Amino acid sequence: MAVGRVGSAPGLTAALAERAAAWRHEALDADVRELVRQCVLDWIAVCLAGANEPLTRMLAEEAREQGGHAQATVVGQGFATSCRQAALVNGAASHALDFDDVNMSFSGHPSVVLVPPLLALAEARGASGPEFMAAFVAGYETLCRIGAAVSPGHYAAGFHATATLGTFGAAAACAHLLGLRADDTAVALGIAATEAAGLKSMFGTMCKPLHAGKASADGLLAAQLAARGFTSRVDAIEASQGFASTHGPDFHPDAALRDPACGLYLRQNLFKYHAACYGTHAAIEAARQLAERHELCADDVMSVIVHASAVSDGVCNIADPRSGIEAKFSLRHTVAMAIAGVDTASLASYSDEQTADPDLQRLRDRVRVELHADCAELTKTEVVIRTSTGATLRQRHDAGVPASDLRAQRARLECKFRSMAAPVVSTEACEELIGLVDRLDELPDLSPLAGLLAGVPFDAARH
Repeated sequence: MAVGRVGSAPGLTAALAERAAAWRHEALDADVRELVRQCVLDWIAVCLAGANEPLTRMLAEEAREQGGHAQATVVGQGFATSCRQAALVNGAASHALDFDDVNMSFSGHPSVVLVPPLLALAEARGASGPEFMAAFVAGYETLCRIGAAVSPGHYAAGFHATATLGTFGAAAACAHLLGLRADDTAVALGIAATEAAGLKSMFGTMCKPLHAGKASADGLLAAQLAARGFTSRVDAIEASQGFASTHGPDFHPDAALRDPACGLYLRQNLFKYHAACYGTHAAIEAARQLAERHELCADDVMSVIVHASAVSDGVCNIADPRSGIEAKFSLRHTVAMAIAGVDTASLASYSDEQTADPDLQRLRDRVRVELHADCAELTKTEVVIRTSTGATLRQRHDAGVPASDLRAQRARLECKFRSMAAPVVSTEACEELIGLVDRLDELPDLSPLAGLLAGVPFDAARH
């Protein structure tokens, strides 16, 4: 049994720990550094916008009541608390709107489990921007590699990969920022393995964003305990009755050690431009293209069939959503929104009132979802519309293709950022935040960034 602190433990966990510990900022290619900056910019946007959500306020109130050393900023709340509490609240806030980035290699959301604990730890320790960036990549790649090892069965079994695998990613990222050696990082991964939890059955409730907060906080704790000499199995992923064998039917350790075709999983990052579950995005795009190309209105539509992967059934196939949160996980509803011309990028479109709109519900009643077991890819969808004139219109879309033009992607993300952040902070602060993210490679510490995110002057947030 590989227990404790072993200098050269064999197996997948140790191999991944060695890879994670080896990342250095100077070795990051220019496009990788730009992608890190884009991930951070997008995370700030969704976190600021999610800071006033009811679930975030509840978590922030709990953190205030519990108290703690003012180590790290709680975004948009005007106070600082312990690193772990800040990671919990900020992780949940940034996933509250389900508008954050995804990576289909593990069917989850990477930045919401990596940025919150890293930002908290960097703020508390005075870490630099380059150190933050290298740690982010270490966590990102570790997270996706473990996802490759346990896919597709882990997610199909009902585990929310953002929660479970995200705990590993947060642990690896924080271990890197703490400067842990490979053997200590393996311990951190072992601690993370026994903390990891999260159920897909919670989609459509406040528990889904809580998953991201818990993964952030628990991964941070795993790294901090490993740094103190805490012990754990250092083969926790591959061990008998370890993470892989207890969390799904699939385990492919070789897949975790193979490089993706593009070299890094970070290059497969996907940003969201619709404020709904990513599993609905292909259907939204296909329906919108048909509606715009043929100038359709609701009265023109007799019936709609959405051909989607069977995987959608446990992810984004709530047939009759009763709330704005549930609407984000409904193929039928989001397709109706797209055809009706409702702005699926607007947070206001996912209100309880909008979801209950009679006209939208009548259109939704004409939408039928057909699931196909032979389609394993959640990002591929075909929408078929039969019109009142008897025409049959078809459109396919694959939302799983990463952008090839990073400059164009950056411009689109800046538009998203300004639309989401401006209502929360001033226009001046928006531009300052964009500038700070642009200079992330140069920042000696992250206190200026944290100060703007607090919502009040930095010193006041601490004192």
